[in-house]
Amino acid sequence: MMLKEDGGIKALVGMVGCGNIDVIAQVARGMANFAKCESQGIIQGHRKGRSLLIEDGALEWLISNSNITSALARHHVELALCHLAQNEDNVRDFITNGGVEELIRISIESSREDIRSLAKKGQER
Repeated sequence: MMLKEDGGIKALVGMVGCGNIDVIAQVARGMANFAKCESQGIIQGHRKGRSLLIEDGALEWLISNSNITSALARHHVELALCHLAQNEDNVRDFITNGGVEELIRISIESSREDIRSLAKKGQER
């Protein structure tokens, strides 16, 4: 919650504007870890509602960068999208922002089986 209140999520999204692939990969990694923690919190019943990442505009950035040329950054972006898709309260945002199409693409094209599997699971929501 502090990340949102202090503008941290928006700051992370803004940092990727520098264009440095290492910064982009680390921001994507942070978003993937954050989305995973949120997803686990929802599964365990500790949290409800839309993802804080979605509320602060990260979904659009993740979708637009889901096919980035850097394999490391793409891996983290795909993981973040897949974890966000596990939350039923994010479904509407995925539909309106083109996230469903990205999940389908990831489930077919991702280089990692675990990510393809997670994307398929997210499509079921």
